[in-house]
Formats: sequence, C-alpha cells, structure tokens
Amino acid sequence: MKPVKTYEAIGLMSGTSGDGLDIAYCTFWKNDKWHFEIVQAETIAFPSKLAQKLRQSHLLSAEQLALLDVDFGAWMGTQVREFCEKHRLAPLTVCSHGHTVFHQPHLGMTKQIGSGWTLRENAGFPVINDFRSFDVALGGQGAPLAPVGDHLLFPDYEGCLNLGGISNISMVYKGQRIAFDVSPFNLLLNEIAARKGLAYDDRGMLAATGKVNTTFLEQLNAIDFYTSKNAKSLGREEIEGLFLPLLEKHNDSEENLLATLVEHYAVQISTVVQQFFPPANNRLLVTGGGAYHAFFIDQLQKKLGNETTVIVPEPSIVEFKEALIFAFLGVLRINNEINTLAAVTGASRDSCGGVYYP
Repeated sequence: MKPVKTYEAIGLMSGTSGDGLDIAYCTFWKNDKWHFEIVQAETIAFPSKLAQKLRQSHLLSAEQLALLDVDFGAWMGTQVREFCEKHRLAPLTVCSHGHTVFHQPHLGMTKQIGSGWTLRENAGFPVINDFRSFDVALGGQGAPLAPVGDHLLFPDYEGCLNLGGISNISMVYKGQRIAFDVSPFNLLLNEIAARKGLAYDDRGMLAATGKVNTTFLEQLNAIDFYTSKNAKSLGREEIEGLFLPLLEKHNDSEENLLATLVEHYAVQISTVVQQFFPPANNRLLVTGGGAYHAFFIDQLQKKLGNETTVIVPEPSIVEFKEALIFAFLGVLRINNEINTLAAVTGASRDSCGGVYYP
C-alpha cells in the first residue's frame, strides 16, 4: 500500500480583535479525504506598544505603515522561531494571515501587514502570506477564506460558524459551498466591556443580567448590510462607519447594551441558519472566542430550536481553527490546488492564492 504523504505547516492568525497571535503547528494527510491534527498551539499576546500600533495602523503615514509592516513581520518570525525551538518542530512552511489594515474590495484593495521576507528571515522557514489579494484582483471580496478548510476538513457539519471580532458562517447550499460575514461580534461586545474595565464579558455573565433595549435592537436590525444579497464582508471601515456611531447614541447601561447586542447577533445568525440549512437534523460547529460566550450560545440554540444543534468542540479547535485553516490554505498553495472559492467571494473564478517566500 502506498504510504500517505503528510504535510507539516504552521498557521498564524492575527484576528480583527487585535489581542494576540495564534500559532498552530498542524499535520495534514489525505487518503479518501483530508485529515488533520493540531500538534502544538498557543496564543502569544502582543506587546503593549505593538498592540497599540496595530490598533492605530490605519491612521499611520505611508512611511510609518511600511516600518510597522517590517517590524510586525520580524516580531512574528521571532515568535515562530522560539515556538519551534521550544517544541523541536520543523514545519514545511509558515502560513500567515497577517494583520488587516485596510479592506476595501469594492476599490480592488485589501492590505494585510507582516512582511513575508522579514517573517521568513526571522523564523528560518519558508513563508506563505497575502492570501487575499489575488481574489480581490479577480473581483472578489478576498474573504472569507476559511470555507475551503470548512469544506475539506469539517465535512460532517452542515455549517461552520466562527465568532471572532466578526461572525462569519460557511455552509453547503444547493450543492455549493457558500459563506459570508453575518454580523459584528466580539469587536462590539469588547468595546462595551471595556467601559467597565474588562477585556471581555466572561461567558456573557454581564449580558445575561441586562434587558434588551428594543429601540437599539430595531436600529441594529435595520442596518443596510443585512439586506445585501451580494457576496459581502465586514471590515473595520463598516464597524466604524455603521455600528459604532449607532452604539454611541444610546446612553444605556453596559449590561443592557450587551444584552441587546447578544439578541441582535442571535436574531441575525439564526435567520441565516434557518434560511440556508436543510429543514432538520443539522449540526452547526461554533468556534472562535465567542464560542465561550455561554449566554449567546444558549440564546442562539433557543432560536434554532430542535432543527439545528449548536456544537462547541474541544478547546484546541475552538481557539485555533482559523490558524489551522491558514496552515491548510498554505498546503493547498504548495500543491497548486484551489484554496479560494469564487462562490464564496464573488470573484470571477476559483483561485489558488498566497505569495510564497521560499
């Protein structure tokens, strides 16, 4: 019997929430289908000065942004090298999402920083990054990119919901994988939790004590983003232009604002699930930091009823699924296989994205 080829790759994820860098060393192999194992993984908090620069990166001058691009690549490379030395690992490649500064696909532009050459030199391993630009050049949104991983690594679920800074969902509909951003998530919840001196609302305990502000809820549900039928994605620009101004208009308690956001998210996400999932016996995989928001998970399950079961998997998948999938996108890139789906992004064709630094 021919031995199965395995691929060892590291995935790096710096999410919209901007709290740290996820590093996941993963093994992939394929027989009848793709399989994976997350061998080692950890999250490394950004140093305070770097975190501040990343949060304000869209306000920097061109020269300052170019310097941050190099500095961030060097910092990520150093973290990868130390991670590999500590665990005695030697990946085939390091696959980096980068940190999103600008995302305006309607203008043909998306920008993730974290210099590939600098990352490669500091890590000591080949690097693949810039997974989004090719799809944007093909007229796509450049996002979301996870659906290929959902389709090939998690085929036993009717849908995959990721709850990070933004919520996004991936599913098979009429025989085709579709995916899109559904709503904000931790970006707004953490904004309100910060008013009480908290990094986040642990398990949704504050939200659970609040009451829904019906006026605020109606205004949230009326935002134009939710009526768009095209391929769509949410970025910092939409959060700052559409959601934050609305949030700042309401002088309500933090608990009530959090409860209202949870209700809003549960309404929007359950509406999507009920629209696109089969009538019954569905399984929805939920990952990302929001999967630990027990109050939201409970509210979502109530709205979905018995037709769809909400499943929160083991912590390594909850916390590192996105890093796992970026490692997998890199493996597909090495094999020149499709890693970006036009049905998801709205591009003119499927593509194999990512810039390789050998």
